[in-house]
Amino acid sequence: MEGYQKKLRGKVVLITGASGGLGEQIAYKAAAHGATVVVAARRLERLKAVRERCAQLSGQPAYAYSLDVNDVEQIDTVVDRVVEAQGGIDILVNNAGFGLFQPALEMDPQIIEEMFRVNVLGAIRLSQVVASHMIEKRQGQIINIASQAGKMATPKSAVYAATKFAVLGYSNALRLELQPHGIQVTTVNTGPVRTGFFQDADPSGEYLDKLGRMVLDPGYVATKVVNAMFTSAREINLPWIMEIGARLYVLFPRLGDYFACTIFARK
Repeated sequence: MEGYQKKLRGKVVLITGASGGLGEQIAYKAAAHGATVVVAARRLERLKAVRERCAQLSGQPAYAYSLDVNDVEQIDTVVDRVVEAQGGIDILVNNAGFGLFQPALEMDPQIIEEMFRVNVLGAIRLSQVVASHMIEKRQGQIINIASQAGKMATPKSAVYAATKFAVLGYSNALRLELQPHGIQVTTVNTGPVRTGFFQDADPSGEYLDKLGRMVLDPGYVATKVVNAMFTSAREINLPWIMEIGARLYVLFPRLGDYFACTIFARK
């Protein structure tokens, strides 16, 4: 642990979607390792509480900014303010996002557009502006929270899976472009994590119960993410059973379709 504390001590970590769930837990774990944590989300009041907890854990100031990643101007403004105040951003965690489990043909076109704006376009714009500052220092890391849904889609998640396939594709190309500048790009591909995400994605509340042990604890995932900071980790894939399923899907697509419609289709 001491090695990670030294590595992150004083480093500026910007985390979006940090007012709850996985983003909140990543903020706490990074702060516990001595990072200067900057949290951003739409719910500013909730975010202030996260900021205070981060300051307690790190023993140094933490910062909070209201940010809707659906708004390009807000993204540019917040990044400029963080860079001006903190001198730069060492690690960006693109965590903001949402999903809704519905049949593809029933999805409201406005929700489809908003999901792409938040899950994909927001992450792309943040990566653009933050990476441009990282290049000046020739160091940094962008961590994009993707999903196992971006590797293996299942029924009732067509739109959400499409956004995460996009995040994976963008991240893989961005990694190659930024490597010469000393910047690492890491994707985090998880199965279901027990967070408030599912209050919107699955209002019935039945999905997580059906998955049982495959549901991940956000604190556990956050630890994995923070341990990967300032490493050459290309991907974090959890849980192992879903990652195996995704890999088999590439090798045996017809068998993969069967599993996608049975074992992993619990919506």
